[in-house]
Amino acid sequence: MTTTVEHPALAPIALGGLALRNRYAVAPMSRVSAAPDGTPTGEMADYYAEFARGGFGLVFSEGTYTDTAASQGYLNQPGLARDEHVAGWRVVTAGVRAAGGRMIAQLMHAGAISQGHPNTVGPSAIQPRGEMMRAYGGSGPWPVPRELTIAEIDDVIDGFAAAAVRARQAGFDGVEVHAANGYLLDQFLTDYTNHRTDSYGGPVKNRIRLTARVVTAVAEAVPELMTGVRLSQTKVNDFTYRWPGGRDDAEVIFAAVAEAGAQYLHIASEGRNWLETAKLADGGTITALARRITGLPVIANGGMHDLAQAHEVLTGGHADLLSLGHGALANPDLPARVAAAEPLAEFDRAMVSPTVTVANARRWRESRQA
Repeated sequence: MTTTVEHPALAPIALGGLALRNRYAVAPMSRVSAAPDGTPTGEMADYYAEFARGGFGLVFSEGTYTDTAASQGYLNQPGLARDEHVAGWRVVTAGVRAAGGRMIAQLMHAGAISQGHPNTVGPSAIQPRGEMMRAYGGSGPWPVPRELTIAEIDDVIDGFAAAAVRARQAGFDGVEVHAANGYLLDQFLTDYTNHRTDSYGGPVKNRIRLTARVVTAVAEAVPELMTGVRLSQTKVNDFTYRWPGGRDDAEVIFAAVAEAGAQYLHIASEGRNWLETAKLADGGTITALARRITGLPVIANGGMHDLAQAHEVLTGGHADLLSLGHGALANPDLPARVAAAEPLAEFDRAMVSPTVTVANARRWRESRQA
């Protein structure tokens, strides 16, 4: 597959106050490759810098846990909960910046779908659907979480804000609140995992309240950094879920996070093609709706290595930037390839099997070169 330098994804753009050399971003992808205490490693620094060297204008960190109480989702997941985490991430961000890229820290609380922490919590004491993910070191059914108290919810919010401050200290250019893919903030938003009867449960305006409060707390904690939010309908443990109110729910959700202080929206597809998860019943797309409701930049995700689809997303008013997962793993130099009209490599699932670690991907590359 080839293209020309005129592809719209190669055009520069300003995201908030961040000047980006193109509209290609590396999506957040958990690689469970940190030290056991959550400190990023030199191997991780090389991994992230490779994308910037390959021309990506923006690189998102993998989901990074925010506190030591209950936010960690996986063993060997990186954190921003301790000083040593800051030192480790500082090496990573310096490498990305030296290669011409910018980097955003994605802050994440796993909540009920944690397979790396003995203390699982959630909006309600409801067992998550599906089973733990073997590629991330888990197996068997999820445990039933303990329902968070109001005081503990406040602690969760404080944890996000404190992690945002550490992200600033670590040299990140922005912070993304992870409210997607079935993790804690998304568990509050999802009707079947949230049976609360207080101000965080019931109608969608209540279920989005925690995400909105976190966005505000982060934006206020680091006003000099850009604050964004990632949302999704699908989840790592439920690929079929859609917001039950469709467009009506989406409008409430998007308006709430924009009012809370988000400077961009990142709509995730969780391993599905963008069109499959973005299409609304009336034929429109959820990403275009997010742009219209909020007036903010929107990042689309899901199959954006497909050059024809990427062109339509950007020129058809559906989104402003593109985030790539599998396409970036297969082509860490994808923007450079697109600019040079070179063919793109196909993603090989062996790169993330049997585990998703950076080391496993390195072994895959070495076996191909041998």
